[in-house]
Amino acid sequence: MTTLARKLRLADYFALAFGTMVGAGWLVLMDDWLGRSGPLGAILGFAVGGVLLLPVGYVYGQWVQRLPDAAGEAAYTAEVFPPIVSYFTGWMMLLAYFIVCPWEAVAVGKLAAYIFPSLDSFELYRVAGQPVFLPRLVLGVGLTIFLAVLNYRGIRWSASFQNWTTAIVLLLFVLLLGISTDRGAPGNFHPAFRTTPFVSILLTLQIVPYFMTGFESVPKVAEEAHLEFRSTGFFRAIMMALLVGAGFYVLAVAAVAYVAPWQGLIGKRFATAIAFEQALGAWWPVRLILIMALFGLFQCFNGNFVASSRLLFAYGRRGTILPRFGEVHPKFLTPSVAILGITAGTLAGLLLGDALLVPVTEVGSMASALGWLAACSSFWLVEKRISLRAVTGLGIVVSLLLFLMKVLPVIPGHFSPAEWIALGIWLALGTILHRRPCLAQV
Repeated sequence: MTTLARKLRLADYFALAFGTMVGAGWLVLMDDWLGRSGPLGAILGFAVGGVLLLPVGYVYGQWVQRLPDAAGEAAYTAEVFPPIVSYFTGWMMLLAYFIVCPWEAVAVGKLAAYIFPSLDSFELYRVAGQPVFLPRLVLGVGLTIFLAVLNYRGIRWSASFQNWTTAIVLLLFVLLLGISTDRGAPGNFHPAFRTTPFVSILLTLQIVPYFMTGFESVPKVAEEAHLEFRSTGFFRAIMMALLVGAGFYVLAVAAVAYVAPWQGLIGKRFATAIAFEQALGAWWPVRLILIMALFGLFQCFNGNFVASSRLLFAYGRRGTILPRFGEVHPKFLTPSVAILGITAGTLAGLLLGDALLVPVTEVGSMASALGWLAACSSFWLVEKRISLRAVTGLGIVVSLLLFLMKVLPVIPGHFSPAEWIALGIWLALGTILHRRPCLAQV
């Protein structure tokens, strides 16, 4: 049987995990972060979230060394839970990755329209009151097809692209921090919280799972590790991505709130760019930020495209959905049919336009937290050593709390009816595609 190409090393795994985690959200949604929490609330929310996820990352690092399977959470839960639980666990994680792809495809048009306002023309239709413009739609389609071709041609092509985009993002981010430090003032942080400190931190914690999803993408490509790659490298890549990713978000919020009064940025499109433009009175920092955001968008789109296509591939290989999705291209050694499937789904989601941006964040957060909970619970059941069980127990508690923060109506920021409907549609689709256990290789 043809297997996937084995060409990935530590730097590739880090770039994939970090890139899957960090896209253009720090530019596109900065006003939402500051509006829900204030600067210190958002900073502490991301910092606390990053620390709380360390036990979860530890569990994934242990799992991938024991069971390097592209099915990830579906494979882990299959060790201890019934097949139907395994199936829907993986299906929810597929949602967490896949849903980012149309998000980024929409965001590239929104980002480009800020530079070239003429792109906001030729309105085709509206979704939830938000217009969908033809030029922006064409840009999203073009980027989607480009990444599809890149991934179809080989994992080495995709990994090299990911490494370059990640390096550029981090380099430009350091430059951005230097500008903020030089031109900012502590007084711009006042007031530090949007509401009470607890509620402000809580409202950011609720979206942390969505923006920190990515460290667990490493197991999805574990089967594509270079023959000389040591399994301990999986754990290192996961922990490095968690720490660098959380630090990125913390410093991004701090840089924006330090360089300009944050309350004047609420409701502003691309608040990050506006903050630096106000502070320096020049356009060139905006160009720098937009270039960085563009590369961030590329890396996040590509990373989630890789992760979601591997999960879909693993499902086809296990026979729990149409087996054709489990086919490997004989020449390029890539999951070609799964890649085409994710491409088609992304293009369909792209048609929703700007109406997709903020609601998708909430659904993705819950899906990620549920997947983390399942992975930790499975490991707790198979691991007998007390010390590892203690760490895993922390991961279970953290994941459960993050999950409950989105579904319990008594907690501020819980799911809206529209988000429940979106989740229901995804679960219904999974039910339709699921093959009966008697016909599937579980």
